[in-house]
Amino acid sequence: MEKYDVVVIGAGPAGLTAGIYAGRARLRTLVLEGMMPGGQVVVTSHIENYPGVGPTTGTELIAEMSEQMASFGAELKTAPATSIESRGDSFVVSAGSDTFETRSVIVATGTAYKKLGVPGEEEFLGRGVSYCATCDGPFYKDLEIAVVGGGDSALQEALYLTTFATKIYLIHRRDEFRAVPILRERVRENEKIECFCSCVVERINGAGGVESIDLKNVKTGEQMTHPVAGVFLFVGLEPKTEFLGGIVDTAPDGFILTDNDMKTNVRGILAAGDCRSKLLRQISTAVGDGATAAFAAQCLVEDDQW
Repeated sequence: MEKYDVVVIGAGPAGLTAGIYAGRARLRTLVLEGMMPGGQVVVTSHIENYPGVGPTTGTELIAEMSEQMASFGAELKTAPATSIESRGDSFVVSAGSDTFETRSVIVATGTAYKKLGVPGEEEFLGRGVSYCATCDGPFYKDLEIAVVGGGDSALQEALYLTTFATKIYLIHRRDEFRAVPILRERVRENEKIECFCSCVVERINGAGGVESIDLKNVKTGEQMTHPVAGVFLFVGLEPKTEFLGGIVDTAPDGFILTDNDMKTNVRGILAAGDCRSKLLRQISTAVGDGATAAFAAQCLVEDDQW
């Protein structure tokens, strides 16, 4: 069994930053990622609010972070972590058939998009239902589509999808969008976007693929059907923390509870980024979490401070 000073679980902005700082501190560092590095950032079409970096894509930003991390000696392994087991003063992290012993663990697994939970969502996944505008937007050139959600992600991706679609129905269950003002302004000014507030999707219809959606106005009870070729869902986030098996304390919604130093209730286990219970989930807050968690792990390994 290979031994490490720190094992980072997740290679999004928080995990990569933790890898950079831990590697730079000359800790033997392993970063585990179930798929490709970057998490949800990789499928973000447009990043304009990361300080010091001009408009860029998620793919470009993550490529630079990954290269920087590798330059400091942190190892990256493609394997999804399946469990963490405490063994005295160390932990054993399992990832498939592999196991790794480590003094400290930084959980940076991020989030996944919530499901809408309506008829047709699972049936048409990959056949008109999508959670990734960057991945699937080009398939809807000159077609009409729907985007569901009212936060930053929904509005930002709706704006991106206007590059391809002729019409976008932006559907939100509340009276007003929750996104930042600048995105709300851009949506209002875009002639391709038609907003349906106080509306919910009740069903996604089709045969071989998506053909229409059934909507209901939650205030008036009015029901309507709109023909669309695709539905993009951005209705919130849920943490990817199931594999922890209750080893650390979490909030009722599953996000990991930490103090300001990213420490959980278990000595040696830290959390960083979007999987942590906090107010704001952005790339800038994730990298701050990752740096703090790596420094806390360094203090534990070098001086046994906790």
